[in-house]
Amino acid sequence: MVKKQKKDSDLATGTIRVHQRGFGFLIPDDRAAFPLDIFIPKRATKGAVDGDSVEVAVNTRFVSEKGPEGRVLKILQRGRSHVAGTISYVGHKKNMYAHVPLLGDNQQMQILPSKERRLKVGDRIIIHVIEWGSARRDGLGEMSAYIGHINDPSFDVVAAIEEFDLDNAFSDHTLREAKSFGKNVTEKQVCAREDLRALDCTTIDPDTAKDFDDALSISKDKSGNYQLGVHIADVSHYVTPGSSLDTEARRRCNSIYFPGTVLPMLPHELSSHLCSLQPNVDRLAVSILMELDNTGELKNYRITRSVIQSKKRFTYREAKEVLDGNIKSPFLPKLKLMVELCGHLKRLRGKRGSIEFALPDTALQIDKDGIPTGVEIVEYDITHQLVEEFMLKANEVVATHLSKEGKPLTYRVHDEPNPENIKEFVATATALGFQIPEQPNAADLQALFDQARESPFGQFLAMQFIRSMKLASYSTQNLGHYGLGLEYYTHFTSPIRRYIDLIVHRLLFEEIDPKENFEQIALQCSEKERLSSRAENTVTLLKKIRLLNAIQIKNPDRTYKAVVTYVKPFGFAFEVSELLLEGFINQKSRFKTGNHVEVKLVHTDLITQEVEWDLVN
Repeated sequence: MVKKQKKDSDLATGTIRVHQRGFGFLIPDDRAAFPLDIFIPKRATKGAVDGDSVEVAVNTRFVSEKGPEGRVLKILQRGRSHVAGTISYVGHKKNMYAHVPLLGDNQQMQILPSKERRLKVGDRIIIHVIEWGSARRDGLGEMSAYIGHINDPSFDVVAAIEEFDLDNAFSDHTLREAKSFGKNVTEKQVCAREDLRALDCTTIDPDTAKDFDDALSISKDKSGNYQLGVHIADVSHYVTPGSSLDTEARRRCNSIYFPGTVLPMLPHELSSHLCSLQPNVDRLAVSILMELDNTGELKNYRITRSVIQSKKRFTYREAKEVLDGNIKSPFLPKLKLMVELCGHLKRLRGKRGSIEFALPDTALQIDKDGIPTGVEIVEYDITHQLVEEFMLKANEVVATHLSKEGKPLTYRVHDEPNPENIKEFVATATALGFQIPEQPNAADLQALFDQARESPFGQFLAMQFIRSMKLASYSTQNLGHYGLGLEYYTHFTSPIRRYIDLIVHRLLFEEIDPKENFEQIALQCSEKERLSSRAENTVTLLKKIRLLNAIQIKNPDRTYKAVVTYVKPFGFAFEVSELLLEGFINQKSRFKTGNHVEVKLVHTDLITQEVEWDLVN
């Protein structure tokens, strides 16, 4: 704790964001006075819920490692009048009660009888709030709309849209604006740009992708230098400041990717068609044309508005098959060059202190009715790595370019982790038998992860380290990017799905509006990114629970391998490896972090998204 010599508290107003475990963070209105988010303990929220405008007493006498701390004094304005909930039980006198995720697990809301529909347990509804209640008193509400029953997975996304107050439909004006550009690039547009259609551009994306933001081109000259082109969809040509499209995109801030579907930042007429870098059609782009030497060092670059034509749409899977020799393709030499350059860039990244985890991911398979049918572990193979390396390089080049021009750039920043968190991580790694210094540098950490990758603890250790790090965010203050080991970094390569990237595109070619508040845009996009992640994770968790239920019905004796992630006196947490799903078992044990166990499903609750497990043997 660091003592500050000033009065005990200051008053701050702002918007509170409440975690599902009950604590929250105040997003201050006055960033000059309060540059950091203010932590609000669970006991100090005073009944405020996510999105409320509140007044907070900030403790200025002590500041912890996680930043300033405060307590809510009063709720100035409720952030919303309607919430989503699910009828969870029938109480005394047949009163209906709903589980409302926004209120957390310790508070229910009584629902008044509806003349429109006789409600039953499991019904998902939109609730008009009459009284918010508190930790000691239930809230009161009435049904304003019926969503569907919890047993129907086709309503999972609809419920999440209501729960997190997300934008779903576009206005008629916005849709007309999107359609007004037509379906093809015009000859006039081509003539106004650098024509790069002769380049062998390719896209490499997931199997289900439709919004192709980026295309790649590569060659090697006689001197052994690489000519790398990163071509990004020129969304800023279509989405101009003050337009209806811009207003909608600015409010959304980003696309939201749920299992099996997406809430796009831009209408499909642009995101999946005219802006998407589809194969064999002309598309407007912003091209970063880079020259790198035979070690991967950047020698020269230029940035231009261009017209390109992708010659091939690869999936990651297909590109890997070509590289492995299982599929013949005329693009094999280009892919091999990309792998070669990727290796150089990875080595340079390691030298500057950037840590690579190469973690696999899970991809849920969802049918047309929203039913999860399976899960696929997606390995972070060389095709994923090369695309990431080239995007990182393009983002770095653009950030450095704009910084040197003195533009008010919205940086992607990532602060160093707290020493206490690193200390805990080192203790965990040491307990698992790995040797690592008490105060490791980036090289020590990378050596650990390289060693752990070949052990049963690779995935576990990588996730533990990621959890110990601070969240990346956007800011007009260049704080650097700890995770990437970069001084200059921004987001530029995904303007179809991120508003920050669209802003960066405008900074490259357009006059700066002196009235534009770039710091406000950065804060809004950072906040919306976290909200979107919560919404995505909520639906993903529910789909995984549904999949568990389906597996249980077919095979009641099915067991799962898991790894212990942390131990408490009253139980231990674990992660089911094949689903990347966390669980907890309440029982005294002599397990240690990192131990491998076998668990069995006992019970699930779709309404509260709780899963009960038991230890096998």
